[in-house]
Amino acid sequence: MLEKPAITDEAVVAGVQAAYGLAVDRLDFLPLGADGNTAVYRLITQDQTPYFLKLRSGRFNELSVRLPQFLSDQGIAEIVRPFPTQSGNLWAELGRFKAVLYPFIDGHDAYDVPLTDAQWRRFGAVLRGVHTAVLRPSLTAYIAPETYTPKWRQLVADFMQRIQQDPFSEPVAVQMAAFLHAKRDEVEQLRQRAAHLAESIQEQPQQLVLCHSDIHAWNLLISQDGALYLVDWDDPILAPKERDLMFIGAGLGDIWHTPREIALFYEGYGPAEVDQDVLAYYRCERIIQDIAAYGEQIFLSDAGGPDREEALRNVASNFLLGGTIDIALNSGRQLI
Repeated sequence: MLEKPAITDEAVVAGVQAAYGLAVDRLDFLPLGADGNTAVYRLITQDQTPYFLKLRSGRFNELSVRLPQFLSDQGIAEIVRPFPTQSGNLWAELGRFKAVLYPFIDGHDAYDVPLTDAQWRRFGAVLRGVHTAVLRPSLTAYIAPETYTPKWRQLVADFMQRIQQDPFSEPVAVQMAAFLHAKRDEVEQLRQRAAHLAESIQEQPQQLVLCHSDIHAWNLLISQDGALYLVDWDDPILAPKERDLMFIGAGLGDIWHTPREIALFYEGYGPAEVDQDVLAYYRCERIIQDIAAYGEQIFLSDAGGPDREEALRNVASNFLLGGTIDIALNSGRQLI
């Protein structure tokens, strides 16, 4: 979220102090992330200890805090666990927001700071650890399995039809509609390829593992001492391992797509039979989900300010020559 949410700093500070028993000295909003329902802050206590505070509005998945705690307990040091409140909960209620408090990682994300060879290997090893984690039944029961739902493909189809019929007055919506209209052939090709692959994949047996589901460079933090941290567990899923592996080589943000980077990652991940068609499906479906989510943000509301402009830029970036769409459409074996 690039704009501050509809809650005062004073209310945030008061809520944190009451829930966590911390004496807050300073609170700074951080304009980070593309999720319009998530706002983040840097909080400093009077003893100058920094914390990372996350406010979540709308749907809140308890697994986003319970699962990192479990994985951290299993010895995966690269998973950042949330701090409990004074009553032992992993989040606090701040009006319509859920507040989660974490250690503050002093560093950068992997988009701003390229991974070293050793960090690529470690990243692979950590993700292998996630994929091979043995979960408690009490956790597994609440993690959604992959369904290959056509929901997002249908939503994009609805938006593509709507931009042919409905006039828009808000400037970003006008630009988004014009852009997608110009790219309608690529969008339809992407939809059809994802639908074809989804049908084909479901005819084959699949081994489901715990997947982060959104392990792109912005969700991989690098501390000042070079340690890695996998963050943002908002949407874990039980899915083929390719759900996560698709990011390695997908070119999201125009990074993580060189043969050398891919080879280093798999040196750390270890031997793996990667189904190229499943990889291709997830690459296509990820772009479709982005178009659908940003379409909801732009076409169904006039709210958002700078977040709307960022959403349009994010959609457009997929269509760059040699970008994520080109990579997705040229992935896999069963080209159509």
